[in-house]
Order: sequence, then C-alpha cells, then structure tokens
Amino acid sequence: MSLNIKITAEQGASKRVSLNGRLDTITAPELEVELDSLVAEAVQLIVFDMTDLEYISSAGLRVIFKATKSMKAKGGKTGILKMQPQIKKVFDIVKALPDVPIFKNDEEMDEYLSHMQQQVIDDQ
Repeated sequence: MSLNIKITAEQGASKRVSLNGRLDTITAPELEVELDSLVAEAVQLIVFDMTDLEYISSAGLRVIFKATKSMKAKGGKTGILKMQPQIKKVFDIVKALPDVPIFKNDEEMDEYLSHMQQQVIDDQ
C-alpha cells in the first residue's frame, strides 16, 4: 500500500499534513521532501492528521522527528491529530516525541491553536 499526503492551510501560519496509508521505508522519503518544503516556508505549526494512517515504521518516525526538530529550531511547533490506536502504541513504545502535543479531535486542536495565538497577542 502507498501513502497519500494532503497538505492544507489551517488557522494562521499552520499547515495540516493528512496522511493516508502506510508510512514506511518506501514512503517516508516522499513525506520527507514535502516536510522539508513546509519547514522552509513561514509555517509556525505543522499538524500531522493521522486519521487514515494505518501503519508507521521507524523510517516514518524518523521523518516526523526530523520535521519536529527542524520546526523547533526555527521557533515553530508540530502536533499530531487523531492517531489510530496502533499508531499511538508505536509512539507510546518509542516515546520519540514527548514534546509534541497529540490531539483527540479537531476541537481540541482548534482550542490549542487558539491558545497559541492568544499567547502571541498577549506577548505583544
């Protein structure tokens, strides 16, 4: 099975990366190219929507970890939305991304985004 990647704009300088299929050794390089482009843009938050992600390997984890590290280096953030139980189990096992928020649903993500934007306003 392949990986379908859909990137959409969200609130402010945020992008949603929706993943459908398998994120493994074969498909991870494709995602890496897309994420490298996003990190180079003026994006402050990348949210990985894993609603339809069926499988993730260590290669997939590496790509997500690399994007998280790159975003952090430029003052940005990453988040994860709607993990399938088997994907969450992988993250629980490797504890690869302890600083990345995981959202149960769109409402929780929107609440987080609103909070983050309010922090920027309050800091001005």
